[in-house]
Amino acid sequence: MRIGIFTDSYYPHVSGVSTSVEMLRETLEKMGHKVFIVAPNLNNNKFCYDKSNKIIWLPGIKTGIYNTKLTKLYSSKAMFIIKNEWKLDVIHSQTEFGVGYFSRIVSKKLKIPVIHTYHTLYEDYIHYVFKGKHNKLLKKLVVKFTKYYCEKKCDKLIVPTNKIKKLFEEKYKIKKEINVIPSGIDLKKFYPSSKTIEKVKSIKRKYKIKNNDFVLGSVGRIASEKSFDKIIYNLKDLIVINSNIKLMLVGDGPDTEKLKQLVKNLKIEKNVIFTGLIDYELIEYYYQTFDVLVSYSKTETQGLTIIEGLAATKPAICINDESFKEMIQDNYNGFLVKDDDEFKEKVLLLSKDNFTYKQMSNNAKNSIYNYSKEVFADNILKIYQLAIDNYKKNRKNY
Repeated sequence: MRIGIFTDSYYPHVSGVSTSVEMLRETLEKMGHKVFIVAPNLNNNKFCYDKSNKIIWLPGIKTGIYNTKLTKLYSSKAMFIIKNEWKLDVIHSQTEFGVGYFSRIVSKKLKIPVIHTYHTLYEDYIHYVFKGKHNKLLKKLVVKFTKYYCEKKCDKLIVPTNKIKKLFEEKYKIKKEINVIPSGIDLKKFYPSSKTIEKVKSIKRKYKIKNNDFVLGSVGRIASEKSFDKIIYNLKDLIVINSNIKLMLVGDGPDTEKLKQLVKNLKIEKNVIFTGLIDYELIEYYYQTFDVLVSYSKTETQGLTIIEGLAATKPAICINDESFKEMIQDNYNGFLVKDDDEFKEKVLLLSKDNFTYKQMSNNAKNSIYNYSKEVFADNILKIYQLAIDNYKKNRKNY
């Protein structure tokens, strides 16, 4: 099968969408399929065709959302290559804007089906672009646009969790069939290996982490919707009880300086580590540096970093949000907490109770088989084939 993936987020930009797309591409190619990528050029504002890697990079303008670009709706250069060289059987769109809209045009011109995966709750990101102005009106428009795009502009619709499916059915009133397929990752990458011990020792030396420190960790974009400030406030209370509890935030983003100032104001600089951006090839060792993965975010559509952390045998303590319920089994591989008091209680429990901690660590690794990249790709392929078969039977014009 010849598959075109259209995405507004792809390596070297690191995000949940980038990871999902790369895992899908890599696994599909190992299965013998040909995968082609269309994505914005984040390095410069030029059109670029990387023929050997089968990637078209499109120019675009920066959005207010961290390290992203919006491309034009159509590219004649890209269209020529896709039509004459790629000869696609199916298109898989990963975005609603720019590149995503272009995927619909390509689909219509080439008369092939387009599958769409919805990744981002745009209601939670409007403030980045419009600086908090007209939020209520814009959220209504986002709902209408999402409904139109996901219901009318694709042959098959995929969402990563039941949280999004429920939102689409109850709030967005989408009548189209919604396929829930969690994004997959390379689970083996995060398992402890022979390299792990020395790499972790090096990281601990770099950040002055002692062997008796208990490290709470999080990986991802440092932004307001992730609610890191709540974790930091809780940390201040926790270190009164156990001064060896530390927080490591791996990543960068628009709220980094703001959170550094908060840490300074609370006088807990010795207990909070900001690593900045880390090469993705090294991320597995940072997970191994953590004792527990933590998240207070209620804006995740899935939360791939939690899956990565579980694969690294680390229990997770997360706010009780629908996006985490499918991967975290409360009291088995982690805890889903309802408030600050419960969060602090569970952190202290795992920092003191070695038996419970080890049990949960073992459970973490054993709980996530369904999130492997192989299961992910196999489920996606089934949707591709259904879309192709249906399209041949009943070709539609958009």
